[in-house]
Amino acid sequence: MVVEHPSALGSFDRMMKAAKGKRIVVFLDYDGTLSPIVDDPDRAFMSDEMRAAVREVAKYFPTAVISGRSRDKVKEFVQLSNVYYAGSHGMDIMVPPRPLRPCDANNNTTAMDIKGSDVLFQPAKRFLPAIQEIRTLLEEITRKVEGARVEDNRFCISVHFRKVREEDYGILEEKVKSVVGKYAEFHLTLGKKVLEIRPSIEWNKGHALEYLLDTLGFSNSSDVLPLYIGDDRTDEDAFKVIRSRGQGFPIIVSSTPKEDTKACYSLHDPSEVLTFLLRLARWRKALLQAGHSLKFGVLVLEVGRDEEGRKRKHRESFTV
Repeated sequence: MVVEHPSALGSFDRMMKAAKGKRIVVFLDYDGTLSPIVDDPDRAFMSDEMRAAVREVAKYFPTAVISGRSRDKVKEFVQLSNVYYAGSHGMDIMVPPRPLRPCDANNNTTAMDIKGSDVLFQPAKRFLPAIQEIRTLLEEITRKVEGARVEDNRFCISVHFRKVREEDYGILEEKVKSVVGKYAEFHLTLGKKVLEIRPSIEWNKGHALEYLLDTLGFSNSSDVLPLYIGDDRTDEDAFKVIRSRGQGFPIIVSSTPKEDTKACYSLHDPSEVLTFLLRLARWRKALLQAGHSLKFGVLVLEVGRDEEGRKRKHRESFTV
């Protein structure tokens, strides 16, 4: 059954009226949201106009891109230094470089990636050896299925079948299931023309959203409005978190949202996402020009200990 969800463009004024005096934090999916869905996953490029819009939004609001892609891949696509990146459905989170690094004792947070940026959170790191084994097996068994494509997303694996003939899909699915069935700590999910293999841990895009809000110091704030835009099933976990908070804007990218979606608003396609983001940035810019005061956040970063063993912290203010 298909139900109607109000357009986020048509509802924009009402949404922003509710947002006045609040702190908006923006979360964005990538494929199907910032870029169109394409047959070749390596060519899912975002337009220059979309990149400029995201850059403009990030000037006024903390902004994160949460994707099922590897973090390095989505950063390569987006090419912006003023946003947060969460790859592998939130299992690999990086923040923009800051003078002093955040720290989290439980999940290897003070690592450096190959380009020298800080890796904040990697809760599935212990699964990396098994993930590489699974990837190798999947590449072997799918080689003879025309159109199948295995993508290594570091902490999860995607098997794309958009270019697979319909009569071959059942064979492909059984081959993938036969591999995943050998690994008790992994499970298989279905996305848009993609089979995804992930570690069976309590972590998804919803947890990533909560973790980033906590990192920004907003976990216990009643005046924070998370705004999440996404188009696929894995984005529903983030929609659920926003609904459970009782405030925020979960927005699904679909011309025909399904009845069971947890989104409250909709945008038809990436072109409407572009229009919405530009309008959001203009709204905030107009408030600034009108002299409205903005909320300010303070990020408290634990950055190790001094010579006497006392914890050192760094307070960094930022406009939201």
